[in-house]
This record gives sequence, structure tokens and C-alpha cells, in this order.
Amino acid sequence: MSRLTALRFTIVLSAILGTSYITWRWLFSLNMKAWWIAVPLVICETYSIIDALFFSMTVWRAKARPTPLAPPEGLTVDVFITTYNEPIDLVINTAIAAKNIRHSHSTWVLDDGGREELRLQVEALGIGYISRGAEWRNRPRHAKAGNVNNALMLTSGEFILILDADQVPMPEILDHTLGYFRDAGVALVQTPQEFGNVSIADPLGSAAPLFYGPIQQGKDGWGAAYFCGSNAVLRREALMQLGIKRYVIELAAAIDRSLNQSEKIVKKAKKQLTATDEELKRALDQILESVRETKENVRQGMTLGESTYILHDRIAKISQELISIDVAQIKHDLTEIGINQSDDANWAAEWLDSLEDSLDQLSSQEFSPLTALESVMELLTSLDVDRSHEAIPIMPISTISITEDMATSMRLHGMKWKSVYHHEILAIGLAPEDIGSMLTQRLRWAQGTMQVFLKENPLLQKGMSWPQRLMYFSTMWSYFSGFAALFYFAAPIIFLCFGILPVSTDPLEFFLRFIPFMLANQLIFILASRGISTWRGQQYSYALFPVWIKASFTSFANVYFNRPMTFVVTPKTRSDNSPNWRLVRPQLIFMAAFVISLFVGIARYATGRAPLLATVINVMWVIFDLSLLRVLIPAVLYRGSDIQREEKDGDY
Repeated sequence: MSRLTALRFTIVLSAILGTSYITWRWLFSLNMKAWWIAVPLVICETYSIIDALFFSMTVWRAKARPTPLAPPEGLTVDVFITTYNEPIDLVINTAIAAKNIRHSHSTWVLDDGGREELRLQVEALGIGYISRGAEWRNRPRHAKAGNVNNALMLTSGEFILILDADQVPMPEILDHTLGYFRDAGVALVQTPQEFGNVSIADPLGSAAPLFYGPIQQGKDGWGAAYFCGSNAVLRREALMQLGIKRYVIELAAAIDRSLNQSEKIVKKAKKQLTATDEELKRALDQILESVRETKENVRQGMTLGESTYILHDRIAKISQELISIDVAQIKHDLTEIGINQSDDANWAAEWLDSLEDSLDQLSSQEFSPLTALESVMELLTSLDVDRSHEAIPIMPISTISITEDMATSMRLHGMKWKSVYHHEILAIGLAPEDIGSMLTQRLRWAQGTMQVFLKENPLLQKGMSWPQRLMYFSTMWSYFSGFAALFYFAAPIIFLCFGILPVSTDPLEFFLRFIPFMLANQLIFILASRGISTWRGQQYSYALFPVWIKASFTSFANVYFNRPMTFVVTPKTRSDNSPNWRLVRPQLIFMAAFVISLFVGIARYATGRAPLLATVINVMWVIFDLSLLRVLIPAVLYRGSDIQREEKDGDY
């Protein structure tokens, strides 16, 4: 039996066992006397089984691509090295390696820090230097996405190789990737990210052989290999098409929102009018009619520029009428109050005496329809087709999250562009050197992914196939594991300490139903990974549960309540030389609770207050959880690796 056949057989077996187990859990094993832990726990188990099915689907079609053909002649390439505050020596090292790439190209350092020292060193090497211009001042910068978008407008290569400041490319990187672009439908070729300063023990879990291997190959098999931010070659034509399409989509959405809100404002203003305000009512009706006509013009296909110009012109004319009406109303009100020009010599003194009372009476009246006009005019500024609030109107690289990669490739797939995952290490980078930097990196990744999920849920996006949608959704889904971990950790502690079981069944039956599924699921990992160790990844998927939970809440607050979220560059050098246990305080609390629960549970069994098999199962559960969380102890103590980055034939 071939490995692929064995893998697919195991996937089917695991799906059957998992479905059988979770059906039994929902229908026959819930302890509703302890519903507060029983129901959340079974929900978490359901989540995990769905997560396992997503992984199984991914690796079902893992694609090992043959060596691509040689690149076509005459291709022009721009190599972008993105940097903000990384050490200058590190950036220069990457820039020199990029300049030495064999295939003809232009190398550019995109310095978002605007450092004069870096500019001088880069230009002395004959390498291009790009920094933001004055047009970006006091406008949204969009972090790395904005940096790349800025450079796209200043360069012209048909293809772009994007590298992070620490990702040192090999000379053959373009020779081994450009051949895929012989297919005119390919927009993206992604290669693995490998780190030269990671030891075999990998205490920070920086190496990702499962992701940059079976998972990306599986996504590639479903046509959904996605952009990972660096070590990728992109077709400029595809990016520019994407930028123009998104420009139109976002502008149309802004226009639609503004027109709908304008309609509500005008309707509200009309309700404030009295029966005698016929002229004001007529003016507001004209505004309402103009707004509705504009909406219909857009629906009928009139260009956004023309339709909004017509609306602006009509609103300007109506505003002049409203101003005249408003001034006349003010004069009328002043007359009613009694402040009217008179030939009486005492008029000025009387006017001054009554002015304060007069203004009080005026201010107590309802806002005039002119106020509604001002609100409408403010909303209509969002109809500016030049997008003057942005430094550049066209943004090919997505700016909807603090990470630009996933959303960009998802949108490209929505436009029917293809992607390729090329499974060959063609650049060597630097991983975080301490746990603080690692947590910063993982939080940013998770926040960026969750922002995309909340703003552009792939399940709702048009243009992609359903397998493509599910491949993106599965990545987003995986970050909810932080909530599941809370209940997985809490359940055995609750039983061992208090004797409360969330499962109402014979412990042996639970054991016999759960263990076969768990073993089949682990066998899938073994077969899919082809001998690659996946244990470190499994540890960190649960050990970093506070990070995943924080990312979910902060992303939700950012998307729905406009809470700011800052892009933080992952430090490329060690940031702290002393262990910082506060960074993993929630995990340490759980580890302490696990140890205490072991002693309490054994004592409860010894005194006859707990059954043997249930105690054994929960003790094993606690030991397993401890084995997951213990990875954080060497991670906190880790002070970086002495391993130096090495090229195949020497140092560089």
C-alpha cells in the first residue's frame, strides 16, 4: 500500500470514528447536572473534530510539484527588501545577497524608517533605495503593506520578489521560481521560510516544517496556496488588476454607505418641519430625490465619477436655496422676538439689552434643515473618487489587516488568479531569539488572520471555489483553539479536585470510543508529515492559548469598535537577557493547578471518594496537558542560538 493510499484510508477511518464519537457525546453522554462544564467541553470537542477534518481535507491532495521549466527570456524583476527598524548591518547583508541573485533583476531596499545612514550604504552598493514621500504625511501608512504599495508605484518590473529584511536569498531563487509564470494565469509563487538560527530542539517553535510542507502542499493541491509575506514572487499585472478592482469595490461600498446615511439624515430633518415650512420641505425633497437618483444611476452602470459629480452639483445648488431660506427664517425669528431696526434713538441700547435673551430663544429652537445639509455634505466627502485621504488611491497589497499576505492572495484567488507553492528552501532568515519576540510575532500573525476573518470571511467571498474558501477558513478556524484549550485544561482539574465529571457514562466506554479516534488522528499526522516531527507544533497550538484568545478579542474590538491595533515588527535581535515569567503567567497558573489536582485526585481515590478508571483517565489527561505546557519553560529560559546562517557551500 502506498503512503498516499494509507493516508487517505486513515483519513476516512478517522472521520468515521470522529463523527461517531461526537454524535455519542452530544446524544448520550452529557452530564447536564454539570452543564456549565459539560456543554462547553462538548462544544470544544466538536470544534476540535472539525479542525481535524479541515487538516485531513488539506493533506488529502498534498501536491509535490516537479521541477519547473526554465524562466522565459527577457523577464524583468524587482526585488523588494522591506525594512523598518532592523539593524542596518542585517539589511545590508540581505541586500548584497539579493544583488547577487543570478537572474537579471533590480534590487530595492524599501526603508520605512527613512534612515539616512542606510540610504547612503545602500546607494554606495549600487542598490536602489525607496522611502515614503511627502504624500504620505498625515495619511494612513498601512505598515508593510503601505511600504510595498508605495514601491509598486515607483518601479516597473513585471515580477516582484518580496523579502523581509532578514531573509537572505540564494542566488538561484529566481531561476527556480520564474518558470511557473509561463502559465499566464499564475500570480504568485510562494517558497518556504527557513531559519538559520534555530537549533534542533527549537524551544520557541519557530520552525514550521508541517506548514511549509504538507499543509502548504495540500492547499496548493486545492488551488489555495497562499502568500506568506516573504520569499514569494508575484506578478505585477495581477497585483495592479487587484488594486484597481479593490479601488472600485471599496469606493462603491463607501458611496453606497454614504448615500444610505444621507437618505436617513434628510428623512429625519423632514420630520422636524411644521406644516408652514413648505419651502424647506421642497428643498429637502429635492435632496432626497437627488440621492435616490444617484443610487439608481450607479445601479444602472453610470460611472462613479460622473454620478457623484452630478450629485455634488445638485447639492451645491440646493444648498444655496437652503441658505437663503435659513437666513429668511432667522430674520423672521428676530422680528418675532422684537429685535427690529427702528428709527428710535434708544434702539441700539434696547437691542443690546435684549440680545442675550434673544439668542437663548433662538438656540432653544430645533436645528434647521441647514444642519442636515451640512451632515449630508460631510458624508459626501467620502464620495471623492480621488481618495484624497490616502497617499495613493490604488492599493494592490491588502491593507485591511496588520498582516498583508493572506488577504492579498485570497483576493487574487477571488479574481481567478492561480498560486503555486514551490517546496524548496531558497532563502534563510532569522527566527525570534527570545520568548518576548516570539509572542509578539505570533500575536501579530493571529491578529492579522482574525481581522481578515472578521472583515472578509472567505466563506462569503465570491470568485473562489468552495475548496479554496475552506482552505482559507481552516487557517482562521485554527486560532479559536485558544478558547478550546481553556476547557480542555479545566475539565480534568475540576474532576480530580471536586469529583465533577462532564461526561455521564461509564469511563471504560468513553475510553473505548475516544482512544481509537485519537490514535487514527495522530496516524494522519505521521503519514502526512513523512517523518517530520509535528510534536512541537502541537504543543504550541495549545500552549499559546492566551495569545490566540487575546488576538480574537483585540481583532473584534478593532473591526467593530475601531480600537487601534499597532503593527509591531518582530525583533531580529535578542530583546531581553533575563527570564520573564510574567509573559506566560496564565500557563504557569494552569501548570500549578495541574500539579495540585494530581495530588488531590490521587488522595480522593485513596480515600474512596473517586472511582479508579475515571481517576486514571483524568490523571493521564493532566499529564498530557503538562507535557504540552512544559515547552514554555525552556522557551522562557532560552537565550538564543549560537548557530550561524550557512549557505550550502559556505557562510554568507
